[in-house]
Amino acid sequence: MYSWSALIENIKKFGTGFAGNWFTYLLQFVLFAIVYYLIFKVLKYNKATKFIGLTIFFVLFSGIAFAFSPDINSGYLILVIAMVALLVFTMFHTEIKRSLLDAGTKKKSKAEPVTVTGVELIMDEIVRAVQNMSKSDIGALIVLSNDNLPEGIIESGTVINAKITSQMVEAVFYPKAPLHDGALVIEGNKLYAAGCFLPLAQDERLPKEMGSRHRAALGVTMVASVTAIVVSEETGIISIVKNGAIKKKYADATDIKEALSDYYWSDLTAEAN
Repeated sequence: MYSWSALIENIKKFGTGFAGNWFTYLLQFVLFAIVYYLIFKVLKYNKATKFIGLTIFFVLFSGIAFAFSPDINSGYLILVIAMVALLVFTMFHTEIKRSLLDAGTKKKSKAEPVTVTGVELIMDEIVRAVQNMSKSDIGALIVLSNDNLPEGIIESGTVINAKITSQMVEAVFYPKAPLHDGALVIEGNKLYAAGCFLPLAQDERLPKEMGSRHRAALGVTMVASVTAIVVSEETGIISIVKNGAIKKKYADATDIKEALSDYYWSDLTAEAN
């Protein structure tokens, strides 16, 4: 049972042990500090603000349990169990991992706010570009982001910060263009970055005929709450991907506009509420 007497006793044990083994304690502290620094650095790099908070909670909880534990070995066991549970919690549950990675990271868009009419025009431009590329069998991958993608994805491409027009979208994916193989990231009313490389979904159950663009769309929507629009280079088929699954195959203009409406009127406007 946890008690204040156990805490006092543990403090005495720690003091006695530290006096005789100060170098070992110091080395352990330095090693733990390095490990947690690297963990927080990776999480911060991936904008996992809520994940950092959860990690700190587990560490503090384990520390308190350790301090009040009458058996010092049980304190170590609690710390190990907490860290293993956190690892399993994040590595084997895609939906939970996605919500932890991007929860609390939605910021104001880098683009200036636009009017309702402006948003309608932007959606028309994107729909026109996607349909034109579909008719010409030009492969494309467009990611609708609200500044919640890991920095590594943006840094893998080229920031263009250009106005959204059908001509610009089609120019990015023109087969001889240098950035056509990567993904185009849209943030608000801007074509923010092009030629971005995305994590590929590795699920063996996926059809073998599914190309790298579709796997990339599935992969990025597994790690961030974004929507991806894919145009198949082989067939011209348009697919809409969200939450790690293809929500609509053989998408038409209405389907594309519905996905864009969800993005502009749900995801982005939620930031202002």
